[in-house]
Amino acid sequence: MEQTTHRSAAVRDGLGVGVAVGLSGLAFGAAAITAGLSVPQACVLSLLAFTGASQFALTGAVGAGGDLVAATLGALLLGGRNTLYGLRLADLLRVRGPRRLLAAQGVIDETTAVTLAQPTREAARTGFVTTFASLYLTWNLTTLAGAYGASFLGDPGVLGLDVVGPAAFLAILWPRLTASAELRWLAGAAVAIALCATPFLPPGVPVLLSALPVLGAVLVVNAR
Repeated sequence: MEQTTHRSAAVRDGLGVGVAVGLSGLAFGAAAITAGLSVPQACVLSLLAFTGASQFALTGAVGAGGDLVAATLGALLLGGRNTLYGLRLADLLRVRGPRRLLAAQGVIDETTAVTLAQPTREAARTGFVTTFASLYLTWNLTTLAGAYGASFLGDPGVLGLDVVGPAAFLAILWPRLTASAELRWLAGAAVAIALCATPFLPPGVPVLLSALPVLGAVLVVNAR
């Protein structure tokens, strides 16, 4: 009975997080069109990348006229944290065989948070699957809706939709920044580096340089 209760709670947690966060796909779809992507390109990016912060970073750099290689590298840097999540979840989920490829696609901030919040292994698996399925479906449907709607506006920038991407990106990061003074210091250092580099380097490159404080922090922690 207790196990059933835990799994039911995991389902509720997963659906709540998945649907609530998935609605941000509307903002990404509109931001992608504003950056110059087509509706199919925006949808394919959500289907294959499926990590909101990285997607916003990539479209933001492209929209600013940045080099595609630099924009992609910046997105990969942000998405690299999912590798660490995967290492943490591997022993908990114990997915085997070809299903590991599918599970890897679902290892993101939200699925990790819901999974680790569960009291038992079975509830953790239920939470992961529920969050992944609901978020993936909602994110991709709302990406399509946002992109398709913005495509009818001609120039979305005229209506101020060019700020949708940065605003949504900040909304994703804000809860983490308010919860940790260390992260606020790292974010401040990253912003300072990016602002100083922007007048002198092509769009997208300052984003790569802004990762230096994080890399430095990782090296310090590992050296302890």
